[in-house]
Amino acid sequence: MSASLSYLPVPGADSDRTEIATLANGVRVVTIRLPASQTCSVSIYVRSGSQHESRRHNGISHFVEHMAFKGTDSRTCQQINFDAEQLGAEVNAHTDKDHTAFHMSGLACHAGDFIGMLGDIVRNGSFPEDELERERQVILQEFDEDADDAVSAGFKLFDRLCFGSHAFARPVIGTRPNIERFSRDELVGYVRRQYSGANVVVAVAGDVDPQQMVRAAEAAFGSLQPGADNGVEAPQHIGGIGSRHFGGYSQAHLVVGFPIPSLREAHHAAQVAAALFGEGMSSPLLDQLRERRGMVYHAACSADITEACGQFVIEASTTPAQLDDFFAELSRLLLTHASSIAPHDLARARNQITVRSLRASERPAQRVENAAQDVFAFGRVRSRSELLDQIHAVEAAQVRQVFAQMLARPAAVAVTGRPGHAIQQRVSRALAALPGQG
Repeated sequence: MSASLSYLPVPGADSDRTEIATLANGVRVVTIRLPASQTCSVSIYVRSGSQHESRRHNGISHFVEHMAFKGTDSRTCQQINFDAEQLGAEVNAHTDKDHTAFHMSGLACHAGDFIGMLGDIVRNGSFPEDELERERQVILQEFDEDADDAVSAGFKLFDRLCFGSHAFARPVIGTRPNIERFSRDELVGYVRRQYSGANVVVAVAGDVDPQQMVRAAEAAFGSLQPGADNGVEAPQHIGGIGSRHFGGYSQAHLVVGFPIPSLREAHHAAQVAAALFGEGMSSPLLDQLRERRGMVYHAACSADITEACGQFVIEASTTPAQLDDFFAELSRLLLTHASSIAPHDLARARNQITVRSLRASERPAQRVENAAQDVFAFGRVRSRSELLDQIHAVEAAQVRQVFAQMLARPAAVAVTGRPGHAIQQRVSRALAALPGQG
């Protein structure tokens, strides 16, 4: 009988102090005190991403993220880089469907300076025309590189199959015509509309003084207009089968998924279901399809859960000749888990999530991201003990129910690379036993 990992009490699980302050204009300041850390991570999260964009403006959040570092009212692009690097700090940013984030990491004693520097970047971007045209070419190169990647194309097709015309289905990078067209006025106008106090979280993790972080945030963001929450309507899952051929590829890349609860809903059983099904070499997905049958080189399963929606995502790469067998075996495995969950698999999944969560808690950058997402969704930061309690409370019957409920909905299936002939009909036949595919 497999031993179950003892996780409570996890030593020091909640010894780090987390404080949240709200400025008069709605900006939230989250400070995670890490007394043993000499470095810190400082991030500004803005609740503005591709899901907030119209079709005409798809890609503008990502474009703004690039241009934010190209100059402010008081600093050139070169000064922005030098100011950070002379302190030994690293600067970065990213755009996602539900947010844009700007990061600095360095010595904890410089955390207040980092808030000021990031505040200048986020609030005072000058978007100079000459820099805009140069950066446009950089983004177009990024777009072309992404478009040439069959795996990336598979995930984009998957999102469209899941959500149709909803903004959540649109790619973060946008479309080529939009990238070629965006003007300085459009960028400035978008920032003015979207970047408001209600949609900004300043998050710091390190050995810092929370009150000093609040004062630094007040200086950097206190005059920002309050605005209103950038809320979006939750997308509805549609499902369907799609494919795209890529010349030069010898494999077929697959993304298969079903709807699961969002972050605001009871989602922990879905997290466990995904880990149980396809996390690690001993999971049924990899053990059965790779180790025992040699059908795939790569396979994985994840629960992609956001405030707006959740997706149970299976990805794999295989040869075109094995596609039919792959989908037939995948269908069998999914149906099996809707009727029976092995106790040792449930214990393994709980323990894998526990270790993954604790490892994430040891990375300051991950801590601030998780905290910001919690603040946007719940108005608070969930403790690690709370999260682990909820994971370890998940029972086999709940996991079976997750499989049964999601299999009752139409699957979204994207096949790219070398999908072969009549792929839609072949996938439909292979998945016909699933309740939602009728």
